[in-house]
Amino acid sequence: MSVFTKIINGEIPSYKVAENEDFIAFLDINPNAKGHTLVVPKKEENKIFDLSKKAYQNLMDFSYDVAKALEKAVPCKRVGMSVIGLEVPHVHVHLIPLNEMADIQFAQKVKLTNDEFVALAEKIGSNFE
Repeated sequence: MSVFTKIINGEIPSYKVAENEDFIAFLDINPNAKGHTLVVPKKEENKIFDLSKKAYQNLMDFSYDVAKALEKAVPCKRVGMSVIGLEVPHVHVHLIPLNEMADIQFAQKVKLTNDEFVALAEKIGSNFE
């Protein structure tokens, strides 16, 4: 069972941004930039291209809606997307507010307090449609 499945099952707390029947979005607790959000299918799959075409498209559609909410909540030049998934064997999309290319390189991280995470998750979630 992946750490993301434990988050989905409520065994590990998270800063949830959005959720529907098939997907959940929550803030990355070790973010590249403020607002770095993970979008995860609730059904555990190891690799993105192991998803059915329909599940893949639905993941992209949900990610789009989360990215639009993120863009409204966090000032940035654009929201970048990355799907690399080597660190957790459960499909996940990284949505990262970008102001410079280094924001998407996973080399630098930002620190946020619990209160900052809570406020940010609420702000992004309030823009989710």
